[in-house]
Amino acid sequence: MPTETVFVTLHIHTDGPIPGPHSLLTLSSAAHGDGGLIGTFTMNVRELPGATVHPVSLQHWRARAEDWLTTRRASRPPALATDAYLRWLEKLPGEPTLVTDPVGPEHLFVFWYLHRFAGQWPFVRTSTEAALRERFPRVLCPLSGCRSLAQTS
Repeated sequence: MPTETVFVTLHIHTDGPIPGPHSLLTLSSAAHGDGGLIGTFTMNVRELPGATVHPVSLQHWRARAEDWLTTRRASRPPALATDAYLRWLEKLPGEPTLVTDPVGPEHLFVFWYLHRFAGQWPFVRTSTEAALRERFPRVLCPLSGCRSLAQTS
């Protein structure tokens, strides 16, 4: 009997363009199956020790101060956040396929964090197919700045 494919989308917030010198601030995912939405995951992540906020990101977050504070509430250390994310993925009722934008930072940050803090990549496949990205949209962002950007797009 073939295993069901579960399609997982990502939405993240960061304080810079690349992981390591800069940090992942929030990690949100939605899991979709043939029957629709299976579940969601959202967690705020603490900044990496020694990482800094990129000057462009600093300007961005200054204009969205309330959203910045939202990303810092109840943040978890990176190792605990990635462990919680892996446990969520493992409980999904099938093999997870990551659906991601080929030019967005989501894949880069999540790949780096999962390897750095968990030593593994749990997705059986990564898809950048436009049809899948349209079929399984990213998680609705809880930050007010994201909602207003989505409304103007």
